[in-house]
Amino acid sequence: MTSESLHPAPAPARRTVMAAVGVAGLAVALTACGDEDSSSSSASTGGDGASQDAGAGAGSGGTELAKTSDIPEGGGKVFGDKGVVVTQPAAGQFKAFSSKCTHQGCAVSKIADGVIVCPCHNSQFSAEDGSVKKGPATQPLPAAKITVEGESIKLA
Repeated sequence: MTSESLHPAPAPARRTVMAAVGVAGLAVALTACGDEDSSSSSASTGGDGASQDAGAGAGSGGTELAKTSDIPEGGGKVFGDKGVVVTQPAAGQFKAFSSKCTHQGCAVSKIADGVIVCPCHNSQFSAEDGSVKKGPATQPLPAAKITVEGESIKLA
């Protein structure tokens, strides 16, 4: 009998197990937030308010999120029940992203001065393209698809 058979390998530390579970949970959460074509672009509008999303036809369906006047220029609004944040980085230009922070899955809480902020660890993301402005997050917020029809912003 060897000394290895008398002394089994030590169990992994609690922190190691929790980290592995956290990574697996984040992967599941990010997969659930993605869309079927994994497009990194979101619908946006030009200055005339017409949708630039080629897949959005007149009268296309979708869940109405807000009126364009509800989204402040340079800011945005979090729709936690829909898992999306809508921003207006420039006049008449609307963008949408997952409201789930890519660091640990917390919901982002506010948008100000062109930045989307997560309250858990203060990760900050660009309101224009979802890219990371300040960590600890290292991945951008995934884009969400919206359409803008007249004054209505709809989740596609």
